[in-house]
Amino acid sequence: MKRRIFGENSIKILLHFVAWAVLLGLPLYFIKRWHVGTDFIWLYYINTVISGIIFYVNYLAFVPTFFFEKKRYRYYLSIIILIAFFYFVSDISNKMVFRYAPVSNRNEQVDRQHDEKRRRPLPPGGGGSVIARPPFREMHLFNYTFTSIFLVFFSLGLRVLEKQGEIEKAQKEMEREKLNSELAFLKNQISPHFFFNTLNNIYSLTGINPEDSQKAILKLSKLMRYLLYESEKGNTTLKNEIDFMNNYIDLMKLRMSEKVSLEVNFPEKHTDLTFPPLLFIPFIENAFKHGISYREKSFIKVDMLVKDNQIIFNCLNSIVNGKDDDEKVHSGIGLENVGKRLNLLFPGRHNLKITRLEKTFEVVLEIKLVK
Repeated sequence: MKRRIFGENSIKILLHFVAWAVLLGLPLYFIKRWHVGTDFIWLYYINTVISGIIFYVNYLAFVPTFFFEKKRYRYYLSIIILIAFFYFVSDISNKMVFRYAPVSNRNEQVDRQHDEKRRRPLPPGGGGSVIARPPFREMHLFNYTFTSIFLVFFSLGLRVLEKQGEIEKAQKEMEREKLNSELAFLKNQISPHFFFNTLNNIYSLTGINPEDSQKAILKLSKLMRYLLYESEKGNTTLKNEIDFMNNYIDLMKLRMSEKVSLEVNFPEKHTDLTFPPLLFIPFIENAFKHGISYREKSFIKVDMLVKDNQIIFNCLNSIVNGKDDDEKVHSGIGLENVGKRLNLLFPGRHNLKITRLEKTFEVVLEIKLVK
């Protein structure tokens, strides 16, 4: 995180440096190409420095201190004072430059001619109009005011855009943290209740079938390893996720009765695709938790298809009569959290459809992976 912020600040500083290098280097080009006088160069640099001060004072001080803190009156008053103060600085600087700058005889003659034409009365009948040269002070006031207002709005807009970018980055960071917390929640949600029942089932198997109990312990260890280590890497392969789901289903079979019909179809090809872990297990867990019965016939069907970097997952289970409404509510909340996680992970690249009928509950999830 610190490295990324440092890199962004370096780019920002570099852009400002390049902009100033261009602005300060332009007079050198003018001098070489058009032999511009030194008076113009001095005026250019003075006005450029004043413009830079107005820009950075507003950009670095006034906008963060007053504008972002909702102190708008102080902000506008500070801007007016800043522009007015540097107008007088600019005006005094211009007078000093023109006072000491050498003026050619030709320029003096042109100025005298313009002054004579401005004082000369128009001939009778209005013929022969004379175009007077605009006064220097008024032109300077107009140019300075226009440039200053432009710089104020430009620096304000730039700072607001940067602030918006910082807010969006913070939101993305919060979303990333939310994803991590939801992943931890999913792991914790699977762990306690499931491991408690599984250990009891394994314990009951040890006296009946030691070989099956050993296999169950091995599957449980693989499940725990996946939850503790593999899921922390950020992304996993489809093969690892399928192995995890198979181990989970095999352990859940230990407490299933013969009245439950279970059908599972996972792909054997294209299992090297990578994506975030624990995306499908909440639906399978929900099916086992709310869709099987020990007293009446029930079923669970899990199917997955991989085609052209697209994963289609389907989980269909029966709805058992007599389930507590509170369990149904909590199940809905859990699936809603999974939907939010999918929206953060695959925006615009997934389709989650949950259908609840009188006797069946079906989840269809389609995910388009980036090649």
